[in-house]
Amino acid sequence: MARIISNDCKLSDRNYYGAFACNQSENLSPVMVIKMPVSSNLASNLTVRSSADGDFFGRRLTLGGQETRVSTQLAAASGSKMSIGIGKSLRWWDKGIQPNMKEITGAEDLVESLLNAGDKLVVVDFFSPGCGGCKALHPKLCQLAEMNPDVQFLQVNYEEHKSMCYSLNVHVLPFFRFYRGAEGRVCSFSCTNATIKKFKDALAKYKPDRCSLGPTKGLEEKELVALGANRDLSFVYDPKPECPEKEAVPPVPAVAASSLLSGPSLPLPRPLTSTLEMKEDNKDKTLVSSGR
Repeated sequence: MARIISNDCKLSDRNYYGAFACNQSENLSPVMVIKMPVSSNLASNLTVRSSADGDFFGRRLTLGGQETRVSTQLAAASGSKMSIGIGKSLRWWDKGIQPNMKEITGAEDLVESLLNAGDKLVVVDFFSPGCGGCKALHPKLCQLAEMNPDVQFLQVNYEEHKSMCYSLNVHVLPFFRFYRGAEGRVCSFSCTNATIKKFKDALAKYKPDRCSLGPTKGLEEKELVALGANRDLSFVYDPKPECPEKEAVPPVPAVAASSLLSGPSLPLPRPLTSTLEMKEDNKDKTLVSSGR
């Protein structure tokens, strides 16, 4: 049994319960509290005296001027109660999180986060809790997020949103996608802790401040359609039909009736004649010119 009780521990009680409180431990975070029934004839203040080495059980106690030893059998026979309080440990992808890092809760959250980013560079990080490469790369991503507070980092848990990742054609982890304003997705790649330079180069390339000429694009049209067609998701997307613009026909200027009456008369168009009539007409002209 690991060393739990420190060198200086005190046991105090009035009539019914005694409690051990440990303030000094050797590389141990839990705090152990032991409660046991104590007879009323014992002294109100009991002090634990022990040597520097050795475990708690078997150490000598001074109880009302008499020395005795505490053993596991004595503790079990007296109906002792033991409680160990351990703080909730953080998941590895929750450690070192910066204010500009956010975990995505679903497809709708991803779409809205990209559209609300404006001209800000957005990095979408696809990870899995069981991915060793993702776990090794996470501390460096937190450092880069701290060094670039103007960049938005979105985390997508592959295990919780596997169906959404399938619709987005994400099958390799860790995987990253960069989005920027009206350009939409500017690059996508997979990298590990050994190839972190690829991530840094993309961050330096697309981070500079610039203004988009159009509205924020976010996900591509085919990705939105795929998410909307996925029955496992609650995201609904209705694509707008693209209709070709009709060519505008210039209006015909209106002519006043007075101008038609007073203006010069225009020659009527010559009626069309058949080919045979045209040949006979040309033949008659030829005979007249030759004097026949």
